[in-house]
Amino acid sequence: MNCILLPAPHFAATSATAQISSKAHIEHINRVLGLSVGDSIKIGQLGGRLGSAVIAQMTPSTVFLQEVQLTLTPPPKLDVTVVLALPRPKVLRRLIIDMTALGVRDIILINSYRTQKSYWQSPMLKRLDEFVLEGLQQGVDTIAPSIRLQKRFKPFVEDELPSLMTGRAVVAHPESELSFTQYAQQLADKATDDVSTSLLTTSKALLPSMVFIGAEGGWIDYEVDLLCAKGCQTIHLGPRILRTEAAVNAILGQWVL
Repeated sequence: MNCILLPAPHFAATSATAQISSKAHIEHINRVLGLSVGDSIKIGQLGGRLGSAVIAQMTPSTVFLQEVQLTLTPPPKLDVTVVLALPRPKVLRRLIIDMTALGVRDIILINSYRTQKSYWQSPMLKRLDEFVLEGLQQGVDTIAPSIRLQKRFKPFVEDELPSLMTGRAVVAHPESELSFTQYAQQLADKATDDVSTSLLTTSKALLPSMVFIGAEGGWIDYEVDLLCAKGCQTIHLGPRILRTEAAVNAILGQWVL
């Protein structure tokens, strides 16, 4: 973890002090960071600001902080909603951590034809907050993404998707004739030449606001057709078939860069 995030109750209301009581955090401070009394440490308040503090006292169960300064605004979120077919439980953990660290604003975990029913009973779904915290501490952020569970694909696409599509939407699909690069180039070619619009603003506007990514095996044709009927565009990421984790990171890299 690149910073330690604490909930608001761990900060004193009337003084620049705080305390760390999580066993995982204390172990990280001792074994990984190797800090001691008087050392500075990067911290943040969940849902608030980032900053630093000085270790005032250490016990086996609590680390007391002083000179707490939370002055830094967390980094902005990526302007994208990722709709992800619920993957295998072990993969889910890694994906939630990665998407949170990258700054995804909204995550929707949805059922698909190739999603096994047993995945919805996995205890991993009850640990999403834990994975989000790990991702936030990795990415040095304090604002958690919104995560929704959608167990019914067709009702979501037909009833909810139209109101959620605030911009363009793409579906990662290996059989698409259009690559992500070609898709972006086509949009750029259609964009008007406005000298008052910066290159950065233009490039951001060309990125879709929603991305659909399937689990292992991808989407079936019925699902792709249903999404396209609602205005989504299929894209591929090249000639190679990627694992879900690789596809997620490859696509989100467009926003990060």
